[in-house]
Amino acid sequence: MDFELSSEQSMLKDGVDRFMAQRYSQDARGRFMAEPEGWSRDNWRQFADMGLLGVGFDEALGGFGGSMVDTMIVTEAFGQGLVVEPYIGSAVLAGGILRHSEFAGREDIVADFVQGARILALAHEEEGARYLLSHVSTTARQVGDRYVLDGRKVNVIAGDSADILFVTARVSGSVRDEKGISIFAVPKDHPGVTIEPYLGIDGSRHAAITFAAAEIPATAVIGQPGHGFAIVERAIGDGIAAVCGEAVGLMDAMLKTVVEYLKTRNQFGGPLGRFQALQHRAADMYVATEQARSMAIYAAMMTSDANDLERRRAMSFAKVQIGKSLHFVGQQAVQLSGGIGVTDEYIVGQQFKRSTALERQFGDVDHHLSLIDHLDRRR
Repeated sequence: MDFELSSEQSMLKDGVDRFMAQRYSQDARGRFMAEPEGWSRDNWRQFADMGLLGVGFDEALGGFGGSMVDTMIVTEAFGQGLVVEPYIGSAVLAGGILRHSEFAGREDIVADFVQGARILALAHEEEGARYLLSHVSTTARQVGDRYVLDGRKVNVIAGDSADILFVTARVSGSVRDEKGISIFAVPKDHPGVTIEPYLGIDGSRHAAITFAAAEIPATAVIGQPGHGFAIVERAIGDGIAAVCGEAVGLMDAMLKTVVEYLKTRNQFGGPLGRFQALQHRAADMYVATEQARSMAIYAAMMTSDANDLERRRAMSFAKVQIGKSLHFVGQQAVQLSGGIGVTDEYIVGQQFKRSTALERQFGDVDHHLSLIDHLDRRR
């Protein structure tokens, strides 16, 4: 595989890096998180102006025809700056539902989203699922030309900000069956929908969403009724690849911060960086980051693989390496920074919280090792 960036991708990287340098200082991030939605609408409009919201969509849908590698370039830069805007939740996860399905009105939704006029969210995860994608207990009961939704979703990224929720609900089968899952496009202010926003461990905005006898027209079904799992699985695969990119950017930032600290922190008669044992630990952080970088690029390239089994194995292999690297780099960054490494006032403390969240998003190391074993037995 060719891991070199094209000239267009290099231009994209330079543009996003420049935006981050201009807009995302630590103080600015704090101001963005203090806004009513927990992130900046002005930044989101600038994402639209830069074309970042359209990177993952085909030109036929009004996007720019970029690949998941292009998306990874964006999320890696966002990882370095600890971006709080819901790019992965809206552009990648909810956007993945649009990319991997066909339904009436899709083009209009994409056009509005790419221009920054709409926020989208995927409402799929449920309590007790333990990362199992097919775990859907929310039900959709058909009554005439309508469906009645009942259930509860959790960890919905920017669920309180989204204009449209893509909601998974079961029309048949048992709670963990892959068959029988449908996807519905539901306006967030629809009757019977209750949204409870809350903060994650890293300060990012999430929501729990309850559906109580919410009547949805049959025209809101995305794709074929009962066949939504494959669409969700592809969207989550895109999300894993994007998170891997963000994690690499985050580890890069932690490494740079720690190296600078070791160079400037004077103790025991000189800078800490002169101690060989600390140099070795920083070198180990670099190796772990580069191992993760290779797997992140591999995951991004494999998102378009037509072989479902191989694609899912690739996402799990990447998530295992990313999880291990994040765990190691995060712990080393805190320890090498001393007592201030666990404080919110120091950037490493905020980075460590984000690394802890990313390590578990879409499944932790143990889950993906188990999934690899399961997939290998199917080969």
